[in-house]
Amino acid sequence: MKVLLKADVRGQGKKGEIINVSDGYARNFLFPRALAVVADAKVENEIKTKKEAEVHKMEYEKKKAVDLSEKLSAITLKIVSSAAPDGKLYGSVTSATIAEQLKSKENIDIDKRRINLEEHIKSFGTYTVEVKVYAEITANLTVVVTDNR
Repeated sequence: MKVLLKADVRGQGKKGEIINVSDGYARNFLFPRALAVVADAKVENEIKTKKEAEVHKMEYEKKKAVDLSEKLSAITLKIVSSAAPDGKLYGSVTSATIAEQLKSKENIDIDKRRINLEEHIKSFGTYTVEVKVYAEITANLTVVVTDNR
């Protein structure tokens, strides 16, 4: 008998899988415990539709991520900061600072945890910062730290 698992069943499969089990196992164990339902044509069609929708959603998100990656790679973000006479910044430029500047200047909302800084920027100059946009998609953002004079 084909059944759709509604929860993980040890030794049988994971939630959402359609598996073949004996009639007695299904009637005496799976159905009374609400672990599975009969996988008729309607249920199989619903599962197929959900998988197709999920694949379509993943493709759409990946396309948006590629577009954002290209947009970020083309940006040169200028951050103005004050420094001591020896050239060291009073504070440091962090991933949170870069995320705030992207939001205010370019209207791009990126989580600060997706901005990969090996260490905080503590002096003037031009830096290349890696931004993780999606699972395997990254962008290289150019950050220029200048004096406020």
